[in-house]
Formats: sequence, C-alpha cells, structure tokens
Amino acid sequence: MIQLRTVLNVADNSGAKKILCIQVKGGSFHKTGTVGDVIVASVREATPNANIKKGDTVIDLGSGAGNDCFVARAETGETGKVIGIDFTPAMIDKARANAEKRGFNNVEFRQGDIEKMPVTSNVADVIVSNCVLNLVPNKDGVFKEIFRVLKPGGHFSISDVVLVGNLPEALRKDAEMYAGCVSGAVQKDEYIGIVKKAGFKNVTIQKEKTILIPDDILSKYLSKEEIENYKESGAGIYSITVYGEKEA
Repeated sequence: MIQLRTVLNVADNSGAKKILCIQVKGGSFHKTGTVGDVIVASVREATPNANIKKGDTVIDLGSGAGNDCFVARAETGETGKVIGIDFTPAMIDKARANAEKRGFNNVEFRQGDIEKMPVTSNVADVIVSNCVLNLVPNKDGVFKEIFRVLKPGGHFSISDVVLVGNLPEALRKDAEMYAGCVSGAVQKDEYIGIVKKAGFKNVTIQKEKTILIPDDILSKYLSKEEIENYKESGAGIYSITVYGEKEA
C-alpha cells in the first residue's frame, strides 16, 4: 500500500504556489488536501474553466470527496445534474455524505472505473477531471469513454500533468514522484494527440503552468551535476487544462 504525499511548487503569472496533488492508496486514485489552500491552487483548473451552463448535466471523473462536483453544482443550478465517478468506495461514501449535508438532491456519486463509466451514452453536456487521467495507463480508453458519454455538441475540460522533453529516469520511476502525479505523465504532444485521436474537435489548451521542483526534492534523486543538467536541458513538468468538443 502506497500512502505518499508530495508537495511541489507551481509557477504561474501570479508567482509560485504550493500544491498537494494526489495520494495513491491501495492502487486507487483520489485527491487529498483541501480545496481552498492546496489543490485548487495547482492542478484543479478544469471545473472553473469548463463553461458550465444552467441546466447542464456534468460528470466529474475521479470525484473524490465531491468538491469539484459541488463547484459544478453551483454553475448548473437546481435544474442541472452532476454525477461524480470514483473508484474508491470510501470516497464515494464521503462524497454522498457531503452532498447530503449540503442538501443537494441533483448531485450523485457512482462507484466505477473511468475507463468503463457506469453511465449511458450521450448523457453529459460537460465532463471535467482534475489531476486524475495521467495516473491511468490506458488514456486512449478513457478519452474514448469521454467521447461516448458526451452528448453531441458536448465538451470536456480536463486539468492534468504532462511532460516536455525527457525527465531523468530517477524522477520518473520513484514512488514518491508517482504519488505526486509525475511518473504517470506522458509528453504534452502525445497527450493532445490522444485527445484528437478519440474524435474531439476544437482541442485547445486553456491554461498551462510550469511545475517547479525545488532543489531539496531534486537532490533526493539526482546529484548536483544531474540537477544542473536537468535544468539546462529544457525538459519540464507542466500542469495543463485541455478543452475539447464532441461534434454536434
């Protein structure tokens, strides 16, 4: 059982911010930390940028305790519907309890695999996900499922971690970096290619940030010379928010 947390820094136009991305526990994927201080400041840009309208049906992949579903509920309102999908029974139970506390009768949570969603075809206006898909090996399968579940004319907004260039092998393979959303990431161009291959149109990167790993963390994996070589190589880790549409 892996129970690891990694704090990295995210640099954007407003300066560096601390993040806590993902905890991997027993092979399942779920987000940790609080919405306000940690995750929202990092790889949780999808829901606020998803162009959710009143009355929309929204699906959140890797819904955790339900935080992003409740953000989506604020956008879609009482006439819409929000479905959270998570692999972990404990998180489903927690999310349902949180929804009940808030009195949301149009937010529901379903346990299931995002590679085979427990949802019928052509039901969602919007699909969102935050720092989850990069941990799934079969990304092609997930995006095909997203395409299946979206209504014609529907769209997705997904925040994830990608790479540019080649990271030192020690960084990619270490378990702590895996828990921190890094070693499961693919190249940015490959990621966008997977999205387009699934059939999506008007694919754009809504937001992009560089994730800066501090030297004190790098020094756990690399020598001083290797750190300098890495910094000079142009390789990097990025948080991106990707948007795509299913043709009407």
